Amino acid sequence: MKTTGVVTDSHSGIARDEAEKLGIRILPMPFYFDEECYYEELDITREEFFRKLESGVHVTTSQPSPESVKKLWDEALEEYREILYFPISSGLSGSCMTAMALAGDEKYRGRVFVVDNGRVATPMHRAILDALELIGEGYPAADIRRMLEADRDRMAIYIAVETLEYLRRGGRITPATAALGSLLNIKPILRIDTGALQAVKKCRGFKSAKHAMLEALHQDLETRFDDLDYAGDVYLMAASSASDEATAEWIGEIEASFPGKKVLCDRLSFGVSCHTGPGALGVGFSCRPKRRPSDQG
Repeated sequence: MKTTGVVTDSHSGIARDEAEKLGIRILPMPFYFDEECYYEELDITREEFFRKLESGVHVTTSQPSPESVKKLWDEALEEYREILYFPISSGLSGSCMTAMALAGDEKYRGRVFVVDNGRVATPMHRAILDALELIGEGYPAADIRRMLEADRDRMAIYIAVETLEYLRRGGRITPATAALGSLLNIKPILRIDTGALQAVKKCRGFKSAKHAMLEALHQDLETRFDDLDYAGDVYLMAASSASDEATAEWIGEIEASFPGKKVLCDRLSFGVSCHTGPGALGVGFSCRPKRRPSDQG
């Protein structure tokens, strides 16, 4: 039996083919269009999802059932002695707290370690890559969880949305604010810090919003995180619900703004995209976890 495995949900942005290459399991997250339930990457394509979203069909997100979570854990525990489970941040969904409660059952105690380091989308993807690297270095699951959660504040991500309509639908802004913002071509910049979503700036036009996001990231690295080894500790990331062409252009702009740094980019999950709408672009960074002595070494 292998030592430590990794399980996550589709909010990580990791495609199923990459998951197979990495040797990890992904739980598809459910959501509803009107009363009909769908599962990401299983029974609806990305094109169908955005077509329904843009048509105005009511969409809601949902937690996975406890049975589906436990089923995936049981499958993983047939192969591994222990597993790390990466759900969407507790700041954005109750599914993380549900997983923690399930992990307290006698069957899973000491074998399932739920990681809540405030991540979603590409930062969550990056955290899983960090975990796999730590597993390769011989760290046990309990230590890896502690290291990742201790570094939960060492990241930032900014998202600009093309339209305010989907924030209005989700109740995050009022209809009047959405109408005025659309009239004035206002593009808000949202920041995710350890799972909490907040608006930090309003820009006139999407080009201005992209520039402002890059400037904000530079400022973070030069002030809040000036103690980092930029070359070795900082990972750049991007996320998108835009077209392939717009996404490729955005990656090029990030790379031009941060010469010599590679950018890990994912498509935003359906659960995130239903709030941002199509055309959203994000940029951010996370840090290589600090290595700590193993408590079990």
